Amino acid sequence: MITTHTLSNGIRLIHKAGEGVVSCCGLVVHAGSRHEQPDELGLAHFTEHLLFKGTQKRRSHHILNRMERVGGELNAYTTKEETFVYSLFLKEDFGRALELLSDLFFRSSFPESEIAKERVVVLDEINSYEDSPSELIFDDFDQLIFPDHPLGQRILGHPESLETFNSDRVRAFHARAYHPERVVFYSQSALPFKQVLRLAERYLGSVKTSSQWEAFGEEKPNPAIAQRSTISKDTHQAHVMLGNAAYSFFDSDRLGLYFLNNILGGPGMNSRLNIALRERSGLVYGVESSVTSFTDSGLFSIYFGTDPDQVDRCLDLVEKELKRLRNKPLSDATLRSARKQLYGQLRISSENKESQTLSMGKSMLYFNTFEPLDQVFHKIEAFQAKQLMEIAERVFDPRTMSLLVYK
Repeated sequence: MITTHTLSNGIRLIHKAGEGVVSCCGLVVHAGSRHEQPDELGLAHFTEHLLFKGTQKRRSHHILNRMERVGGELNAYTTKEETFVYSLFLKEDFGRALELLSDLFFRSSFPESEIAKERVVVLDEINSYEDSPSELIFDDFDQLIFPDHPLGQRILGHPESLETFNSDRVRAFHARAYHPERVVFYSQSALPFKQVLRLAERYLGSVKTSSQWEAFGEEKPNPAIAQRSTISKDTHQAHVMLGNAAYSFFDSDRLGLYFLNNILGGPGMNSRLNIALRERSGLVYGVESSVTSFTDSGLFSIYFGTDPDQVDRCLDLVEKELKRLRNKPLSDATLRSARKQLYGQLRISSENKESQTLSMGKSMLYFNTFEPLDQVFHKIEAFQAKQLMEIAERVFDPRTMSLLVYK
Protein backbone atom coordinates (compact mmCIF):
# COMPACT_ATOMS: atom_id res chain seq x y z
CA MET A 1 0.00 0.00 0.00
CA ILE A 2 3.03 2.29 0.39
CA THR A 3 5.01 3.26 -2.73
CA THR A 4 8.16 5.40 -2.88
CA HIS A 5 10.06 6.99 -5.73
CA THR A 6 12.76 9.60 -6.30
CA LEU A 7 12.49 12.13 -9.11
CA SER A 8 15.54 12.96 -11.19
CA ASN A 9 16.00 16.28 -9.37
CA GLY A 10 16.16 14.56 -5.97
CA ILE A 11 12.63 15.16 -4.66
CA ARG A 12 11.44 12.00 -2.91
CA LEU A 13 7.87 10.72 -3.15
CA ILE A 14 5.86 8.55 -0.81
CA HIS A 15 2.29 7.53 -1.58
CA LYS A 16 -0.26 5.43 0.24
CA ALA A 17 -3.14 3.91 -1.66
CA GLY A 18 -6.16 5.06 0.33
CA GLU A 19 -9.89 4.70 0.16
CA GLY A 20 -12.74 7.17 -0.11
CA VAL A 21 -13.14 10.43 -1.96
CA VAL A 22 -10.87 12.54 0.28
CA SER A 23 -7.17 12.85 -0.57
CA CYS A 24 -4.28 14.54 1.20
CA CYS A 25 -0.90 15.58 -0.15
CA GLY A 26 1.86 17.99 0.69
CA LEU A 27 5.51 18.92 0.69
CA VAL A 28 7.95 18.94 3.59
CA VAL A 29 11.43 20.42 3.59
CA HIS A 30 14.16 19.69 6.10
CA ALA A 31 14.40 23.34 7.08
CA GLY A 32 13.10 24.81 10.32
CA SER A 33 14.04 27.22 13.06
CA ARG A 34 17.14 25.16 13.83
CA HIS A 35 18.60 26.16 10.46
CA GLU A 36 18.45 29.92 11.00
CA GLN A 37 21.50 32.11 11.53
CA PRO A 38 21.75 33.97 14.87
CA ASP A 39 20.33 37.13 13.27
CA GLU A 40 17.45 35.24 11.58
CA LEU A 41 15.43 34.02 14.57
CA GLY A 42 11.88 33.32 13.37
CA LEU A 43 12.78 33.55 9.68
CA ALA A 44 11.85 29.94 8.84
CA HIS A 45 8.35 30.46 10.25
CA PHE A 46 8.07 33.88 8.61
CA THR A 47 9.07 32.34 5.26
CA GLU A 48 6.31 29.74 5.68
CA HIS A 49 3.77 32.55 6.11
CA LEU A 50 5.08 34.40 3.05
CA LEU A 51 4.75 31.31 0.84
CA PHE A 52 1.02 32.07 0.69
CA LYS A 53 1.39 35.75 -0.22
CA GLY A 54 2.13 35.50 -3.92
CA THR A 55 4.00 33.54 -6.57
CA GLN A 56 5.34 34.37 -10.01
CA LYS A 57 1.84 33.84 -11.44
CA ARG A 58 -0.57 34.20 -8.48
CA ARG A 59 -1.53 36.82 -5.93
CA SER A 60 -2.37 35.90 -2.36
CA HIS A 61 -6.15 35.81 -2.90
CA HIS A 62 -5.68 33.47 -5.86
CA ILE A 63 -3.71 31.08 -3.61
CA LEU A 64 -6.33 31.14 -0.87
CA ASN A 65 -9.25 30.63 -3.26
CA ARG A 66 -7.66 27.89 -5.35
CA MET A 67 -8.55 25.02 -2.99
CA GLU A 68 -11.29 26.72 -0.98
CA ARG A 69 -13.54 27.09 -4.01
CA VAL A 70 -13.61 23.31 -4.47
CA GLY A 71 -14.13 22.63 -0.76
CA GLY A 72 -10.49 21.83 -0.04
CA GLU A 73 -8.21 23.01 2.73
CA LEU A 74 -4.71 24.47 2.61
CA ASN A 75 -2.43 24.53 5.64
CA ALA A 76 1.19 24.79 6.80
CA TYR A 77 3.34 24.77 9.91
CA THR A 78 6.97 25.11 10.94
CA THR A 79 8.87 23.04 13.51
CA LYS A 80 12.44 23.13 14.81
CA GLU A 81 13.65 21.03 11.85
CA GLU A 82 10.92 20.99 9.17
CA THR A 83 8.39 23.09 7.29
CA PHE A 84 5.18 21.41 6.06
CA VAL A 85 2.69 22.67 3.48
CA TYR A 86 -0.26 20.45 2.61
CA SER A 87 -3.83 20.23 1.38
CA LEU A 88 -6.95 18.11 1.93
CA PHE A 89 -9.32 17.82 -1.03
CA LEU A 90 -11.51 15.54 -3.12
CA LYS A 91 -9.50 13.04 -5.18
CA GLU A 92 -10.61 14.55 -8.52
CA ASP A 93 -8.78 17.75 -7.49
CA PHE A 94 -5.42 16.06 -6.91
CA GLY A 95 -3.78 17.78 -9.88
CA ARG A 96 -5.15 21.16 -8.80
CA ALA A 97 -3.72 20.70 -5.29
CA LEU A 98 -0.29 19.51 -6.39
CA GLU A 99 0.10 22.27 -8.98
CA LEU A 100 -0.73 24.88 -6.33
CA LEU A 101 1.57 23.38 -3.71
CA SER A 102 4.45 23.22 -6.16
CA ASP A 103 3.87 26.81 -7.21
CA LEU A 104 3.81 28.35 -3.75
CA PHE A 105 6.53 26.08 -2.32
CA PHE A 106 9.14 26.66 -5.03
CA ARG A 107 8.06 29.80 -6.91
CA SER A 108 6.90 32.23 -4.25
CA SER A 109 7.77 35.84 -5.01
CA PHE A 110 7.79 37.16 -1.42
CA PRO A 111 6.44 40.60 -2.39
CA GLU A 112 7.66 43.48 -0.26
CA SER A 113 4.09 44.82 -0.10
CA GLU A 114 3.07 41.80 1.97
CA ILE A 115 5.99 41.88 4.42
CA ALA A 116 4.68 44.63 6.70
CA LYS A 117 1.19 43.12 6.86
CA GLU A 118 2.47 39.65 7.67
CA ARG A 119 4.86 41.05 10.26
CA VAL A 120 1.82 42.33 12.17
CA VAL A 121 0.15 38.91 11.90
CA VAL A 122 3.19 37.06 13.27
CA LEU A 123 3.72 39.68 15.97
CA ASP A 124 0.14 39.06 17.10
CA GLU A 125 0.92 35.33 17.13
CA ILE A 126 3.94 35.99 19.34
CA ASN A 127 1.89 38.15 21.70
CA SER A 128 -0.79 35.45 21.97
CA TYR A 129 1.91 33.07 23.17
CA GLU A 130 3.12 35.62 25.70
CA ASP A 131 -0.45 35.79 27.03
CA SER A 132 -0.63 32.00 27.40
CA PRO A 133 1.85 30.79 30.05
CA SER A 134 0.79 27.17 29.56
CA GLU A 135 2.19 27.40 26.01
CA LEU A 136 5.03 29.86 26.56
CA ILE A 137 6.62 27.68 29.23
CA PHE A 138 7.36 25.00 26.61
CA ASP A 139 9.50 27.48 24.66
CA ASP A 140 11.31 28.65 27.78
CA PHE A 141 11.93 25.05 28.81
CA ASP A 142 13.54 24.35 25.43
CA GLN A 143 15.86 27.28 26.11
CA LEU A 144 16.67 25.88 29.55
CA ILE A 145 17.60 22.45 28.16
CA PHE A 146 19.34 23.67 24.98
CA PRO A 147 20.96 26.98 25.99
CA ASP A 148 22.87 28.84 23.26
CA HIS A 149 21.75 26.32 20.65
CA PRO A 150 19.21 26.72 17.80
CA LEU A 151 17.03 23.95 19.27
CA GLY A 152 16.46 26.21 22.26
CA GLN A 153 15.25 29.17 20.21
CA ARG A 154 11.58 30.00 19.72
CA ILE A 155 10.15 28.97 16.37
CA LEU A 156 8.21 32.25 16.14
CA GLY A 157 11.29 34.35 16.83
CA HIS A 158 11.14 37.69 18.65
CA PRO A 159 9.66 41.09 17.80
CA GLU A 160 13.16 42.54 17.48
CA SER A 161 14.28 40.02 14.85
CA LEU A 162 10.92 40.26 13.08
CA GLU A 163 11.51 43.95 12.41
CA THR A 164 14.65 43.17 10.39
CA PHE A 165 12.96 40.85 7.87
CA ASN A 166 12.39 42.01 4.30
CA SER A 167 11.90 40.38 0.91
CA ASP A 168 15.60 39.97 0.27
CA ARG A 169 16.18 38.16 3.55
CA VAL A 170 13.24 35.84 3.01
CA ARG A 171 14.37 35.08 -0.55
CA ALA A 172 17.88 34.36 0.68
CA PHE A 173 16.65 31.90 3.31
CA HIS A 174 14.32 30.23 0.80
CA ALA A 175 17.12 29.87 -1.75
CA ARG A 176 19.40 28.41 0.90
CA ALA A 177 16.88 25.98 2.35
CA TYR A 178 14.24 24.89 -0.17
CA HIS A 179 16.34 22.61 -2.34
CA PRO A 180 14.82 19.53 -4.03
CA GLU A 181 17.34 17.26 -2.31
CA ARG A 182 15.86 18.31 1.02
CA VAL A 183 12.19 17.90 0.02
CA VAL A 184 9.66 15.06 0.24
CA PHE A 185 6.28 14.94 -1.49
CA TYR A 186 3.77 12.82 0.44
CA SER A 187 0.24 11.77 -0.48
CA GLN A 188 -2.63 9.49 0.41
CA SER A 189 -5.38 8.96 -2.12
CA ALA A 190 -7.51 6.42 -3.93
CA LEU A 191 -5.79 7.73 -7.07
CA PRO A 192 -3.48 5.06 -8.60
CA PHE A 193 0.22 5.65 -7.98
CA LYS A 194 0.94 5.78 -11.72
CA GLN A 195 -1.33 8.79 -11.99
CA VAL A 196 0.18 10.39 -8.87
CA LEU A 197 3.68 9.88 -10.29
CA ARG A 198 2.65 11.37 -13.62
CA LEU A 199 1.34 14.48 -11.86
CA ALA A 200 4.47 14.67 -9.67
CA GLU A 201 6.72 14.50 -12.73
CA ARG A 202 4.67 17.25 -14.35
CA TYR A 203 4.58 19.68 -11.43
CA LEU A 204 7.68 18.79 -9.39
CA GLY A 205 10.04 17.27 -11.94
CA SER A 206 10.87 20.66 -13.45
CA VAL A 207 12.07 22.13 -10.14
CA LYS A 208 15.74 22.81 -10.65
CA THR A 209 18.39 21.32 -8.44
CA SER A 210 21.64 23.09 -7.64
CA SER A 211 25.19 21.88 -8.10
CA GLN A 212 26.10 24.25 -5.25
CA TRP A 213 23.74 22.56 -2.78
CA GLU A 214 25.19 21.53 0.55
CA ALA A 215 23.55 20.02 3.60
CA PHE A 216 23.11 22.31 6.60
CA GLY A 217 25.91 22.11 9.10
CA GLU A 218 24.02 21.05 12.21
CA GLU A 219 25.96 21.35 15.43
CA LYS A 220 24.93 18.64 17.88
CA PRO A 221 23.52 20.15 21.07
CA ASN A 222 25.06 19.68 24.48
CA PRO A 223 21.94 19.61 26.69
CA ALA A 224 22.06 21.29 30.07
CA ILE A 225 21.84 19.12 33.19
CA ALA A 226 19.88 19.73 36.39
CA GLN A 227 19.00 23.37 35.74
CA ARG A 228 16.60 25.15 38.09
CA SER A 229 14.78 28.35 37.15
CA THR A 230 11.81 30.27 38.57
CA ILE A 231 10.29 33.09 36.53
CA SER A 232 7.87 35.57 38.05
CA LYS A 233 4.58 35.73 36.16
CA ASP A 234 1.39 37.57 36.96
CA THR A 235 -0.77 34.45 36.78
CA HIS A 236 -3.30 32.82 39.08
CA GLN A 237 -1.73 29.40 38.68
CA ALA A 238 1.84 28.24 38.94
CA HIS A 239 2.99 26.54 35.74
CA VAL A 240 5.67 23.87 36.05
CA MET A 241 7.85 21.89 33.65
CA LEU A 242 10.52 19.37 34.41
CA GLY A 243 12.38 17.03 32.14
CA ASN A 244 15.57 15.79 30.63
CA ALA A 245 17.39 15.31 27.35
CA ALA A 246 16.23 12.16 25.59
CA TYR A 247 16.65 10.14 22.41
CA SER A 248 16.97 11.17 18.78
CA PHE A 249 14.91 9.83 15.87
CA PHE A 250 17.62 7.29 15.18
CA ASP A 251 18.02 5.85 18.68
CA SER A 252 16.31 2.47 19.07
CA ASP A 253 15.42 3.28 22.72
CA ARG A 254 13.17 6.11 21.53
CA LEU A 255 10.23 3.73 21.12
CA GLY A 256 10.75 2.31 24.60
CA LEU A 257 10.61 5.81 26.06
CA TYR A 258 7.52 6.53 23.97
CA PHE A 259 5.86 3.49 25.54
CA LEU A 260 6.87 4.53 29.08
CA ASN A 261 5.65 8.05 28.44
CA ASN A 262 2.23 6.75 27.46
CA ILE A 263 1.98 4.91 30.78
CA LEU A 264 3.28 7.87 32.77
CA GLY A 265 1.49 10.89 31.32
CA GLY A 266 0.03 10.05 27.93
CA PRO A 267 -3.40 11.09 26.67
CA GLY A 268 -5.30 8.42 28.61
CA MET A 269 -7.17 9.54 31.72
CA ASN A 270 -5.70 6.48 33.42
CA SER A 271 -2.11 7.71 33.08
CA ARG A 272 -0.19 7.45 36.32
CA LEU A 273 0.39 11.18 36.63
CA ASN A 274 -3.26 12.01 36.01
CA ILE A 275 -4.38 9.52 38.64
CA ALA A 276 -1.80 10.70 41.21
CA LEU A 277 -2.14 14.48 40.77
CA ARG A 278 -5.74 14.90 39.68
CA GLU A 279 -7.92 11.93 40.53
CA ARG A 280 -6.46 11.09 43.94
CA SER A 281 -5.20 14.48 45.09
CA GLY A 282 -7.24 17.07 43.20
CA LEU A 283 -4.15 19.25 42.83
CA VAL A 284 -4.27 19.92 39.07
CA TYR A 285 -6.78 20.23 36.28
CA GLY A 286 -4.41 18.72 33.75
CA VAL A 287 -0.99 17.08 33.71
CA GLU A 288 0.86 15.62 30.76
CA SER A 289 4.20 14.24 29.74
CA SER A 290 5.68 14.20 26.24
CA VAL A 291 8.61 12.97 24.19
CA THR A 292 10.07 15.03 21.35
CA SER A 293 12.80 13.65 19.10
CA PHE A 294 15.16 15.54 16.83
CA THR A 295 17.78 14.30 14.39
CA ASP A 296 20.54 14.24 17.00
CA SER A 297 18.88 14.73 20.37
CA GLY A 298 15.53 14.64 22.10
CA LEU A 299 13.51 15.92 25.03
CA PHE A 300 11.32 14.33 27.68
CA SER A 301 9.14 16.70 29.67
CA ILE A 302 6.29 16.87 32.18
CA TYR A 303 3.94 19.85 32.47
CA PHE A 304 1.27 20.74 35.01
CA GLY A 305 -0.45 23.81 36.38
CA THR A 306 -1.43 24.10 40.04
CA ASP A 307 -1.94 26.47 42.94
CA PRO A 308 1.39 28.16 43.81
CA ASP A 309 1.25 26.70 47.32
CA GLN A 310 0.98 23.15 45.93
CA VAL A 311 4.01 23.10 43.60
CA ASP A 312 6.27 21.19 45.98
CA ARG A 313 3.57 18.65 46.81
CA CYS A 314 2.93 18.04 43.10
CA LEU A 315 6.64 17.63 42.45
CA ASP A 316 6.86 15.06 45.24
CA LEU A 317 4.03 13.07 43.65
CA VAL A 318 5.66 13.31 40.21
CA GLU A 319 8.95 12.06 41.61
CA LYS A 320 7.14 9.20 43.32
CA GLU A 321 5.75 8.03 39.96
CA LEU A 322 9.10 8.43 38.22
CA LYS A 323 10.78 6.47 41.00
CA ARG A 324 8.27 3.63 40.57
CA LEU A 325 9.26 3.33 36.90
CA ARG A 326 12.97 3.53 37.72
CA ASN A 327 12.97 1.00 40.54
CA LYS A 328 10.06 -1.36 40.03
CA PRO A 329 9.82 -3.49 36.86
CA LEU A 330 6.47 -3.43 35.14
CA SER A 331 4.56 -6.64 35.76
CA ASP A 332 3.52 -8.89 32.91
CA ALA A 333 -0.11 -7.89 33.46
CA THR A 334 0.78 -4.18 33.38
CA LEU A 335 2.80 -4.65 30.20
CA ARG A 336 -0.04 -6.48 28.48
CA SER A 337 -2.58 -3.84 29.49
CA ALA A 338 -0.33 -0.92 28.51
CA ARG A 339 0.49 -2.48 25.13
CA LYS A 340 -3.18 -3.05 24.38
CA GLN A 341 -4.02 0.54 25.30
CA LEU A 342 -1.24 2.00 23.16
CA TYR A 343 -2.12 -0.23 20.22
CA GLY A 344 -5.73 0.95 20.37
CA GLN A 345 -4.67 4.59 20.55
CA LEU A 346 -2.36 4.19 17.56
CA ARG A 347 -4.99 2.35 15.54
CA ILE A 348 -7.57 5.06 16.17
CA SER A 349 -5.04 7.78 15.36
CA SER A 350 -4.12 6.03 12.10
CA GLU A 351 -7.69 6.53 10.90
CA ASN A 352 -6.98 10.26 10.70
CA LYS A 353 -5.86 10.66 7.09
CA GLU A 354 -4.29 14.06 7.64
CA SER A 355 -2.06 13.11 10.58
CA GLN A 356 -1.03 9.81 9.01
CA THR A 357 -0.06 11.46 5.72
CA LEU A 358 2.02 14.06 7.56
CA SER A 359 3.74 11.24 9.49
CA MET A 360 4.52 9.53 6.19
CA GLY A 361 6.22 12.67 4.92
CA LYS A 362 8.35 13.09 8.02
CA SER A 363 9.30 9.40 8.07
CA MET A 364 10.35 9.52 4.42
CA LEU A 365 12.37 12.68 5.09
CA TYR A 366 14.56 10.96 7.67
CA PHE A 367 14.28 7.22 7.04
CA ASN A 368 13.45 6.97 3.32
CA THR A 369 10.57 4.67 4.22
CA PHE A 370 7.38 4.45 6.27
CA GLU A 371 6.88 1.48 8.54
CA PRO A 372 3.36 0.08 8.85
CA LEU A 373 1.79 0.47 12.28
CA ASP A 374 1.96 -3.25 13.07
CA GLN A 375 5.68 -3.26 12.34
CA VAL A 376 6.31 -0.27 14.60
CA PHE A 377 4.20 -1.77 17.34
CA HIS A 378 6.10 -5.06 17.08
CA LYS A 379 9.27 -3.10 17.95
CA ILE A 380 7.52 -1.54 20.94
CA GLU A 381 6.29 -4.95 22.11
CA ALA A 382 9.88 -6.22 22.05
CA PHE A 383 10.81 -3.99 25.00
CA GLN A 384 10.72 -6.05 28.17
CA ALA A 385 10.42 -4.85 31.76
CA LYS A 386 14.17 -4.79 32.41
CA GLN A 387 14.94 -2.73 29.29
CA LEU A 388 12.18 -0.27 30.10
CA MET A 389 13.48 0.14 33.64
CA GLU A 390 16.96 0.89 32.26
CA ILE A 391 15.50 3.59 30.02
CA ALA A 392 13.62 5.04 33.00
CA GLU A 393 16.82 5.05 35.06
CA ARG A 394 18.54 7.03 32.33
CA VAL A 395 15.86 9.58 31.40
CA PHE A 396 13.97 9.92 34.70
CA ASP A 397 17.12 10.44 36.80
CA PRO A 398 16.33 13.21 39.33
CA ARG A 399 20.00 14.18 39.45
CA THR A 400 19.98 15.30 35.81
CA MET A 401 16.39 16.53 35.33
CA SER A 402 15.81 20.27 34.95
CA LEU A 403 12.96 22.30 36.43
CA LEU A 404 11.22 25.49 35.29
CA VAL A 405 8.50 27.21 37.32
CA TYR A 406 6.28 30.19 36.45
CA LYS A 407 5.12 31.53 39.79
